[in-house]
Amino acid sequence: MDTMQGLKRTHYCGDVSEVGAEVTVGGFVQKIRDMGTLIFIDLRDRTGIVQLAFDTATDKSVFEKAALCKSEYVLMAKGTVRERESKNTAIKTGDIEIFVTELRILAKAQTPPFEITDETNVNEELRLKYRYLDLRRKPLQDNIMLRSKIAKVTRDYFYDNGFIEIETPMMIKSTPEGARDYIVPSRIHHGKFYALPQSPQIYKQLLMVSGFDRYIQLARCFRDEDLRADRQPEFTQVDMEMSFVDVEDIQNIVEGYIKTLFKEVLDKDISLPLPRLTYKEAMERYGSDKPDTRFGMEIQDISDLVKNCGFGVFTGAIENGGSVRAVVAKNAADVYTRKEIDRMTEFVRGIGAKGLAYVRWTEDAPNCSFAKFMKEEELAAIYERLGAQKGDVIFIVADKDKIVLPTLGAIRLKAAKQLDIVPDTFNFLWVTEFPFFEYNEETGKWDAMHHPFTMPMDECLDYLDTNPEKVIAKAYDLVLNGTELSSGSIRITDFELQKKMFDALGLTDEEIEAKFGFLVDAYKYGAPPHGGCGIGLDRLSMIMCASDSLKDVTAFPKVQNASELMSNAPGAVDKSQLDELSIEIVEKK
Repeated sequence: MDTMQGLKRTHYCGDVSEVGAEVTVGGFVQKIRDMGTLIFIDLRDRTGIVQLAFDTATDKSVFEKAALCKSEYVLMAKGTVRERESKNTAIKTGDIEIFVTELRILAKAQTPPFEITDETNVNEELRLKYRYLDLRRKPLQDNIMLRSKIAKVTRDYFYDNGFIEIETPMMIKSTPEGARDYIVPSRIHHGKFYALPQSPQIYKQLLMVSGFDRYIQLARCFRDEDLRADRQPEFTQVDMEMSFVDVEDIQNIVEGYIKTLFKEVLDKDISLPLPRLTYKEAMERYGSDKPDTRFGMEIQDISDLVKNCGFGVFTGAIENGGSVRAVVAKNAADVYTRKEIDRMTEFVRGIGAKGLAYVRWTEDAPNCSFAKFMKEEELAAIYERLGAQKGDVIFIVADKDKIVLPTLGAIRLKAAKQLDIVPDTFNFLWVTEFPFFEYNEETGKWDAMHHPFTMPMDECLDYLDTNPEKVIAKAYDLVLNGTELSSGSIRITDFELQKKMFDALGLTDEEIEAKFGFLVDAYKYGAPPHGGCGIGLDRLSMIMCASDSLKDVTAFPKVQNASELMSNAPGAVDKSQLDELSIEIVEKK
């Protein structure tokens, strides 16, 4: 095997351009074309591909070495740049090639389990098992490098705006944050455990108490929860906190960040200020607190039109305090055959709805699933209210609003995807004025919708003890194309009010002291008003890379059962390690 001695890389493969220049490049063999007296090798690195040329003028020993090369061999090559006879417009260096005068084979390679190509049909499991090979593919390399650029622009922006980057601990005390903690046993303190942080929430608030009025961190966070395409057990958060601010101040800083980021990374202009919707408006119009506003198909309320009709499903829902609402899929009658509507009905039943009423308008007269219960003028009033026409399909759900709204929100997203009507744009949105509490039917208690350190609206303080459902939080989420990017709030800084919020959540004095005592104590020594948010760097990168999965922007991702296929993590540990921790593994019955 050759060594690098005497050779130093002067150029990346994709940057070679000047004809007549002497260059040295290094990389992986992408492809070899051996034509007997001519050999061409495509050499690849993270910047692109350059063609190495060997012909009758090449030194014999160099030519023979070139003939030995195979795919994925690691080479260094020195030579002179010359114009190519057969140009390749598909690559950046397609007008030139390197006539090689010196060649080193630095590492041989076995035949890889799959070909390293831009597009691949190889199953994901195999690619994740050999992730280091999968990461050689240009699309993934481009994604990882774009993510790196996002991180750099992020730091530059917040540094330029007076923020201080401070690291917070990775091993902390377990506190309730909404998901399961990953826990770490302590060898020294037998029977006690650290938790990996779900977010640096408490620490960044303590940094405000400490006087660091503008904090930023690209924080690693951990949540032991079920995975999906936009979720990983470990993720990165652009975590920020500010003192002496209100909601508008925080939103302005975040909006400036978004505008700067999209301009510098994608050369996209984002118009400011970003649109704002209250939680109530978002739910009633889109059926989601993270609505995708790139297309219409908004939810419409027809309760007033059907409250006295002869259809018991509609009237019963209204009498029980619910509503009857609809979405209209324009020009969808050809797509939504009766069979497809049956599938949609099964879909909504799977997410908690009792059923689905519909109108499919294909002929001059609409095909209405509930027509026999309604008068002609009642149906006509519904069609007029909804703006429905021939060729449209109407989906209607009747129930309590907590069923109706998310069901129609899910129908809206599913229909838009099936109809392919979602434009390729970036639609940002602030969702504001969240309810402070949400009722947990399993426990019979009120839980904090964001976290217990969120400040309620001043005018809602009187409802804490009497009407928790009326308490509105000074909370705000940043949404992009139907994905929640950020969740934030103004924090409580009065220790008496904080204790009152804990009481409203049903926490005992002992639980408060055990879980949050140090934070409540800190407020007794003077805490400036503050607030902040955490922006999901992974999700942001995923959308900016036009990808559907976090795996595409994560170097070594986990799969759905939270394992990593390449290293086989998690794995067993030696019994001696468990003995040191006084831990015994007991098989589940």
